[in-house]
Amino acid sequence: MSGAAQGAARVRAAQAGDLGPWVIMRCALWPDADALELDAEAHAMLDEPDGKAAFVAERDGVLVGLAEATLRHDYVNGTGSSPVGFLEGWYVAPAFRGRGVGRALVAAVEAWTRAQGCSELASDALLDNRDSLGAHAACGFEETERVVYFRKQVG
Repeated sequence: MSGAAQGAARVRAAQAGDLGPWVIMRCALWPDADALELDAEAHAMLDEPDGKAAFVAERDGVLVGLAEATLRHDYVNGTGSSPVGFLEGWYVAPAFRGRGVGRALVAAVEAWTRAQGCSELASDALLDNRDSLGAHAACGFEETERVVYFRKQVG
C-alpha cells in the first residue's frame, strides 16, 4: 500500500524495530503525555495486539507517519454498530503532510477495520484542531456531533 505519487510512502504494520521513531512521533502527537507511558503503550500494541493495530509510513527508510487503531465494543458517539474500528492516533511528520501519507495510513486502518468484521471506522479530534478536522474530512470522515466535556471537583 502506498501514498500519492509525490512523496510516496510505504505503509506497513509497525514492528519492534520501529519503536524508537514510532515513540518519537507519538510524543509529537501527544506532547502533554508522559513519554514513558507512550513508550509502554507502543510496546503493548506489539506484545498484545488483540484488538489493536499500529501502522507506520516509511519513506526512504525513515518513518514519516503513524496510525493506531483499536476495536471499541462500547458505544462510540455517532456510530450505529458494535464493535467499530477507532482511529486512536494519526500523525504525519510536517514535511510530509499534504502528500497522501495520511490518506494511505487511514486506508490501512480501514482495511484492518474491515478484516475485523466491522462496517464503521470512527475517530475524534479536538474542536480547535482545524488541521485534524480538515484531514479527517479529506479522508472521507463525516462529522457526527460536537461534545464539550465537563467536570466538577467534589472532594
